[in-house]
Amino acid sequence: MRVGVPKEIKDGERRVGLLPDAARVLVGEGHDVWVQRGAGASVGFDDDDYRGAGATVIDEPREIWRSDLIVKVKELQPAEYPMLIAGTTIFGYAQLARDPGLVDAVVRAGVRILAYELVRDASGAFPLLAPMSRIAGRLALFAGAQCLHADCGGAGVLLTGVDRVEGARVVVIGAGTAGSETVRIAARLGCRVTVLSRGAKRLDAIARELAESGSAIEAHTIERAGRDGFAAAIAAADLIVGAVNDPGKLSPRLITREHLRSMRAGSAFVDIGIDQGGIAETSRMTTLSNPTYVDERIVHYCVPNMPALVARTATEALTAETFRYVQRLVRRGIACAIADDAGLAAGVLVADGAIVHRSLAEQMATVERRPPLSP
Repeated sequence: MRVGVPKEIKDGERRVGLLPDAARVLVGEGHDVWVQRGAGASVGFDDDDYRGAGATVIDEPREIWRSDLIVKVKELQPAEYPMLIAGTTIFGYAQLARDPGLVDAVVRAGVRILAYELVRDASGAFPLLAPMSRIAGRLALFAGAQCLHADCGGAGVLLTGVDRVEGARVVVIGAGTAGSETVRIAARLGCRVTVLSRGAKRLDAIARELAESGSAIEAHTIERAGRDGFAAAIAAADLIVGAVNDPGKLSPRLITREHLRSMRAGSAFVDIGIDQGGIAETSRMTTLSNPTYVDERIVHYCVPNMPALVARTATEALTAETFRYVQRLVRRGIACAIADDAGLAAGVLVADGAIVHRSLAEQMATVERRPPLSP
């Protein structure tokens, strides 16, 4: 089988889908690995590293897209649409739910989309989403700290506090993988942390973990907090981190303009889940080259590929999980591997010119594709 590794072209993206050591394994098993020139350069793997592993380095990106299996990181970009070839399988983060234009492009092209973010393991967890969620959760706090700086339009609040000045009030919405990481870092830095979540199980787990380590946080389900409690938490926050994630679905819109107007001017909002549309009325996607904007006097940071800021670590963490699935696909054959593994099959969104994932089909058939504002 021919495996293609394109160079990522999304703004600021530096990760790569396959490392030279992985290419060496595939080549040793008799497969062809074609890597686009410079694909790994930003994370410290030059073309000679891939050549030394037995891969073929290709100048022309169109040749890469002629492969049977494309292993990449971020969702397809418009410049890549014309290079799509029917029958190719694209294995990477897909993010189709928020982009009907992308859905139309891949359906028309006749490619198979196998989404990292929807692949499940035997326990039902999302092993290819988790490492990037952990990294994004850790980075979100530092992105928020920068947004609070006066030169970014922030109120000039030092996240950690100093001497007799308390640390910032940080409200984290969501207690999943990303949210829990943000809460841990914020609590250890001395922030005053409130975490709000739709589910009580993870919320209780993170509160108990931090209490045992001597870090007290406030933890409430959104339902228990109610409209007034939710609004009060937002109004008091210096920094809000949105970490709600329903893989494959658009985010619920939890934060209204009215909520933001109640906050002090120069407070900050980091929306980790912007790939799924974001959780605020004011959420709109930004880029690593232009990451922030101010709306309702609040500094917003809505970058969908934050892990690219630490691309070396992120690539190593991601490929440590994805490569075993790549091996399964090339050893068994793509169709057989998917047929034999329900968790892998859960990641198939589009195939043979049709949407084959029920949730995606339902969303694309709905005119209003965003969950209503709540609470």
